[in-house]
Amino acid sequence: MFEGAYPHEPARFAHQFADHPLLTLDALAKLAARMRPDTLEHNAAIDVPLGTPTGALQPNGLTTLQTIERIDSCGSWVLLREIEQDPVYAALMREVLGEVRPIVEKRTGPMHKLRAFVFISSPQAVTQPHFDPEYNILFQIKGAKTMTLFPTADTEIVGQRFFESYFTGGQRYLPWRDEHAARGMPIRIVPGESIFVPIFAPHHVKVHEDVSVSLSLTWCSDWCFEHIDAHKFNRRLRRIGLRPAAPRLYPGGNRLKSIGQRVLERLQRPAVR
Repeated sequence: MFEGAYPHEPARFAHQFADHPLLTLDALAKLAARMRPDTLEHNAAIDVPLGTPTGALQPNGLTTLQTIERIDSCGSWVLLREIEQDPVYAALMREVLGEVRPIVEKRTGPMHKLRAFVFISSPQAVTQPHFDPEYNILFQIKGAKTMTLFPTADTEIVGQRFFESYFTGGQRYLPWRDEHAARGMPIRIVPGESIFVPIFAPHHVKVHEDVSVSLSLTWCSDWCFEHIDAHKFNRRLRRIGLRPAAPRLYPGGNRLKSIGQRVLERLQRPAVR
């Protein structure tokens, strides 16, 4: 099923590690205690309207560890970023992604920048509309959630100016209008199910009646990096009054703009003395 979808289309398929001992709430709380503080994130996530900007999300008055301990009742969302910083979780990530590596590399070339994330969410928690700048498989470990996905090329949901801003340090979450809802495809997953999320596909998430734990494993390709560079280069062109064409979707090439962006970045680096 994954091979039939990758890299363009979302797909739901089964996995066999929902009861993995590294992915229990107790194990994840211990992991969070070992992680770098800058890779921990949490906020209130109940009754938050879609389209709420990143900076407007409210703190819950708890630490990350306290939030995990009280996740069934504190109405919050926790993100553990780059859990591969822990060797045991790095091994799990490599083992799982090793299963799809032959399919991935046949289609999009070498896998780069492998990363792993864990989402721990209270019942009814909401994740704001956003896109992932990498290929992503979301594995549901505990509870149930619905991810609503939108087409990658849907400029009504995310336009080129948003991409350009995002990749140069701008807003993380997408603006939202209620009429967007009809364009989405809701996919519900329970423990033992997963979703392949195509790169740059907008989506938002709603947890159901129980605590949710999800593992997200991501990677990039050469095309992915060139596409991002092209957005950065387009922003430079727009600043001098030009109207650049949007970067080409896979498998289209964006190499010339990517080279231009990388050359300019090198020229702007301070000289080393």
